[in-house]
Amino acid sequence: MPARRVNPYRVKLLRTYTVAELATCLEVHKNTIRHWQKAGLATIDKARPVIFHGETVRRFLTTLNQKRKHTCGPGQMFCLRCRAPREPALGMVDYIPRKPANGNLRAICGTCNAVMHRSARRDDLGRIMPGLKVQTVEAPLRLSGRASPSPNCDFKKRDAL
Repeated sequence: MPARRVNPYRVKLLRTYTVAELATCLEVHKNTIRHWQKAGLATIDKARPVIFHGETVRRFLTTLNQKRKHTCGPGQMFCLRCRAPREPALGMVDYIPRKPANGNLRAICGTCNAVMHRSARRDDLGRIMPGLKVQTVEAPLRLSGRASPSPNCDFKKRDAL
């Protein structure tokens, strides 16, 4: 499967496509189209050249994209390593505010110990993570100001000129 989701709306409904035309239309390799054919993408007939109907291709791609989506229930976050919704380890979640109204949730996966992230509104924390301990963490300081100047400063060279 491609690293990105293919946009099914690039395929015209009333048009027929060969493998090469469909690959060009969707900006994928021809072998990807053949892989989809083995996975269940129906052709118009069994003769060569292999021809696909646009409506069939669009329906196949929308169902393929829907299968990849996972809804997270209350108290769950999506783990990228496990590729499934998981509950945080030890029931602890950190809330990092980005703006006054919203921020990011960060927790450790209880299965694989990877860091999980989820964006959330501050008002919805009780509904999204019920029964879990949510700690508000201060955002890290910006690099705009330093306590001491850099030792690699070239002000002396500039002042000498």
